Amino acid sequence: MLMYHSVSSIGEGPLRVFGVPPELLREQLAALSGAGYRLVGLSEALDLLDGGCTDPLVALTFDDGYVDFLDHAVGVLAEAGAGATLYMSVGHMGEPAGWLGAQAGTLGPIMDWAQLAEVAGAGIEIGNHSLIHHPLDVLPTAQLDQEIRDSHVRLADAMARPIRSFAYPHGYNSAAVRATVARYGYTNACEVGRRLYRDGTDRFAVSRLQPTPDHSGEDLLELVRGGGSRLVPGLKRAAQPGWRVARRVALRVFHAKLT
Repeated sequence: MLMYHSVSSIGEGPLRVFGVPPELLREQLAALSGAGYRLVGLSEALDLLDGGCTDPLVALTFDDGYVDFLDHAVGVLAEAGAGATLYMSVGHMGEPAGWLGAQAGTLGPIMDWAQLAEVAGAGIEIGNHSLIHHPLDVLPTAQLDQEIRDSHVRLADAMARPIRSFAYPHGYNSAAVRATVARYGYTNACEVGRRLYRDGTDRFAVSRLQPTPDHSGEDLLELVRGGGSRLVPGLKRAAQPGWRVARRVALRVFHAKLT
């Protein structure tokens, strides 16, 4: 499973790794498909696995819902014969990515509802990325439920179809978050993880690898084949309990959102 964000060239700065230019996306997808990988959205990939598919699969996911997905990614995906899942930050639609603070304009605005309808019409799976892009695992229970419920209702009503897939903002989740997502009818959800997803593991904690503007097509192919570093994901998982406590205290005492 791969996790993209903006399909653009960011240049230098802290958000550079979140932008993959259209021509590089084209090269990356060509390398994967040329190596025999079938490129699909996340729910389709899991459905294929359930049906006994033995083809090598790569699920393509795009977080946040930037306008550049419509402007650039939809055409590149169509050329490659690839599917994808796009996760919408529902409460930010038609606006800059407010959770980025002073950097909000760097990746451009989030799509509005009309633009999202165009994307859905192109056959892209639409998933939910919550309402206000909060780290969900440190929210009070009532606010957690509202974030997932309200964003789900808005998306399902606008798309007039079931919304099956969820992506946790910043990748943060917990048993309570996963249970809340499942209660609203989702069949899968993804985190960051920075490792390959193995079938048979938790479908509400699907891990993803992140392509960057530094990955050529061959580089990305090697990343997918090798699964990335094992050390970094392990260290991050070990640090999660303590880091969650620190983030919860920062949010509830100092009203500061640490990501």
